[in-house]
Amino acid sequence: MTTETIQDIPIFPLGTVLFPDGVMPLRIFEQRYVDMTKACIGGDSTFGVCLILDGREAGEPAVPHAVGCTARIVDWDVPTPGLFNLRVRGERVFRIDERHVQHDGLIRAHVTLLPPAQPAPVDGNYGGLTQLYERIVEQFGADVFPAPQRPQDGIWLSHRLAELLDLPLAARQRLLETSDPSAKQSLLWESLRAQAEPGGSA
Repeated sequence: MTTETIQDIPIFPLGTVLFPDGVMPLRIFEQRYVDMTKACIGGDSTFGVCLILDGREAGEPAVPHAVGCTARIVDWDVPTPGLFNLRVRGERVFRIDERHVQHDGLIRAHVTLLPPAQPAPVDGNYGGLTQLYERIVEQFGADVFPAPQRPQDGIWLSHRLAELLDLPLAARQRLLETSDPSAKQSLLWESLRAQAEPGGSA
């Protein structure tokens, strides 16, 4: 499957990782992102979410990781003028090819959309991931995971567990950048094992 280049999308550097099909709440108050939000709502367009490589979410433009995920606004409200509460859903993984900063501090970038991951069964070596999912559903209910739910898909399962179990940011970023289904499950499994060890982190 070929990649697809789209031109000049806005980039929102955040202190977290958005995965395809993941749902994330956002509180928008800086003017550059308020303007971005209005443009995306008005044009039914997406923006890019990237984990911050260097810098902070507010203030001076942060340096984003090169690989991120497009976000589509699926719900929004304006509790007070100049403030948006958003609910976004991740769609496609992309790679930044070139970026620039506008005069208002908003980062825009030329990006390449990477091929969407095809559903893949859970690798038999990592059946523990399915068992973990089933224990979570049994204890907290299926609503903790966004619909539509596809626990038989190893990629979907890896992304949802990484979100829910608060995997370290570096491990989540590696998971986002990994396209091979088996390698993705292996990375998640090893990260969870490292976290489970006394004093461990991934």
